[in-house]
Amino acid sequence: SAWGNAEWSILEIRISLPNLARRLRNSDQEVKLLGTCWRGRNQASQRFAGVNASDINYSAGRYDPSVKTPFDAGFEGVGEVVALGLSASAAFTVGQAVAYVAPGSFAEYTVVPARVAIPVPALKPEYLTLLVSGTTAYISLKELGGLSEGKKVLVTAAAGGTGQFAVQLAKKAKCHVIGTCSSAEKSAFLKSVGCDRPINYNAEHVGAVLRQEYPQGVDVVYESVGGATFDLAVDALATRGRLIVIGFISGYQTPTGLSPVKAATLPAKLLKKSASVQGFFLNHYLPEFRGAMDHLLKMYAGGELVCEVDTGILSAEGRFIGLESVFRAIDYMYMRKNTGKIVIELPPSVNSKL
Repeated sequence: SAWGNAEWSILEIRISLPNLARRLRNSDQEVKLLGTCWRGRNQASQRFAGVNASDINYSAGRYDPSVKTPFDAGFEGVGEVVALGLSASAAFTVGQAVAYVAPGSFAEYTVVPARVAIPVPALKPEYLTLLVSGTTAYISLKELGGLSEGKKVLVTAAAGGTGQFAVQLAKKAKCHVIGTCSSAEKSAFLKSVGCDRPINYNAEHVGAVLRQEYPQGVDVVYESVGGATFDLAVDALATRGRLIVIGFISGYQTPTGLSPVKAATLPAKLLKKSASVQGFFLNHYLPEFRGAMDHLLKMYAGGELVCEVDTGILSAEGRFIGLESVFRAIDYMYMRKNTGKIVIELPPSVNSKL
C-alpha cells in the first residue's frame, strides 16, 4: 500500500464552522470527519489559532486557484499533542505543547507532520504570535533590510501582528524607528515597545510628517498596507533606500485582492534614488524558518521581546472564543481595531470522542 507500514489510529474529529461555511458555501453546517494519525505525524488538540490578513486571500483561492470549496483554512496554531504516529513518538509525548504552521488550523483537532511541530514551554498564545508574524519580520529584515545602527526604518501598520515585531527588531539593531498606526492607544503601545516616532494617521498626515521630520528620507520601509500608503513610502525612501513588501492588506477585500499604486512613475522614482522594492513571502524562506523561530523563542524567554496578543476583549461582542468567532475576528482586524496579533481561543471540547 502507499502507506507502507504506517501505524494507523482512527479518530473522530468534530469541526463546527458555521461562519466559515457561510462565507464559503453560503450555508451553516457542521462537518464530521474521520481523520488518521500515521507515522511521522502528530494529532493535536488546538488551543489557540492565529488570524492573518491573508486568511481571506487563502479562502478566496488566490494562493491556489485550483482548490475548490470547502477546504480547510487557517495557517497556524498552538495546541496539545493527543496522539502520535509511530516515528513521531520518538520526539514528542502526549500532552506536550506544540506550535505549528500548516493549513487547517481553524479546527478543534488537526494532524500535522512531526517535522513542522515546534515544542513550546506552555500552551500560551504568545508563542503563536511568533510563528508567521514574528518570523516574517525577523527573516525579511535580516535577509533584505540591511539594518545597522542609525538607519531610519519606517514600519507601516506598526501596531499590528507583524508590525510589532518589525519595530522591536529594528530597535534591537539600534535603528531609529517610525511607525504608522490608527489611534492614540496604538501610538502609546508603539512607544512602549521602543518606537521613536509613532504617527497616528487619523491625527497627522503621514506624508507631511515624513517630509518635514525626515527630509533626507528613510533607509528601510517594512510595508504591509499597499495602495496610497505604498506610494507615500516610495516617496519617502532615502538614496539607496529599501522598501520590503510583506503584504498589501488595503486591497485584500477587493475582487482582485489588489490595491492600486502609482506604478507608472515607480521605475523613475527608484532610479532617481538608486532605491529598491522587494517582495517577501515567508514560504520562499522556509529553510530559514526554524532558526528564526528558535531565536525569537529565546528572545521572548529572556524578556527581550514583547508578544502582544489581542483576544478581542475590546470588541463589541467580547473575546474571540471558539471557531464561530473566526470571521468576527477577521472583521475586527479589517476594521483596524487590533493591537498586536489576533488570536482565537479554542477551549477543550467537552464533547470530544477522541
